[in-house]
Amino acid sequence: MSGHSKWHTIKHKKGATDAKRGKIFTKMIKEITVAARTGGSGDVDSNARLRKAVTDAKAANMPNDTIDRAVKRGTGQLEGVAYDEITYEGYGIGGVAVLVETMTDNRNRTVAELRHIFSKNGGNLGEAGSVAWMFDKKGYIVVDKAAKPEDELFDIVIEAGADDLQDEGDIFEIFTAPESFESVTDALKSAGIEPQAAEISMIPQNYIALTGGDAQSMLKLYEAIDDNDDVQKVYANFDIDESEME
Repeated sequence: MSGHSKWHTIKHKKGATDAKRGKIFTKMIKEITVAARTGGSGDVDSNARLRKAVTDAKAANMPNDTIDRAVKRGTGQLEGVAYDEITYEGYGIGGVAVLVETMTDNRNRTVAELRHIFSKNGGNLGEAGSVAWMFDKKGYIVVDKAAKPEDELFDIVIEAGADDLQDEGDIFEIFTAPESFESVTDALKSAGIEPQAAEISMIPQNYIALTGGDAQSMLKLYEAIDDNDDVQKVYANFDIDESEME
């Protein structure tokens, strides 16, 4: 795939340059609140999802008191909005499959806004189950190419339980089973490697290559969905040439 950027590589690069910190914080606060509520505990030691959410928030320099308030809203110690987690499915340009994870306090508003975004940008919202089968839930970790030689990095992550390591130009991408995600991340940090990105993600089983106007239209749709206040994460199976990204 030399010269190409699969969806998750583009997402990583977009996240690295995304200056909309307020919107990022809003999404992180929602995740902390829901993680504390659904994980049955506000204790990061016993709640893996909350531990990851808090780690991400601290990495983004979120103030500790903001984190604490979000946790307490989730556990009910402070009054707060109750969010529902809903995943929507749809199609983008050229039949690209799109999964949209949301946290919302108003389902009707969210589905109406997403339907509008899809239709305005050349896609369409689909039925539940229409595209989810095209994705696998996996741990996804990004490591800078300069961190370690490939063979050394391969040994570290495979011994810790990773499934695969792929060379994507200036970065390495590591894929794990969800249950091995923490052990692989911990092994990297123990080896002095700080991942550029680390999350449980929905990874496409295959990709649809887009060029020209289709590529630009798909990126516009992707960004419009990602910018919606109720949207936490967007997954898609497009593959776009690096020159199109420029």
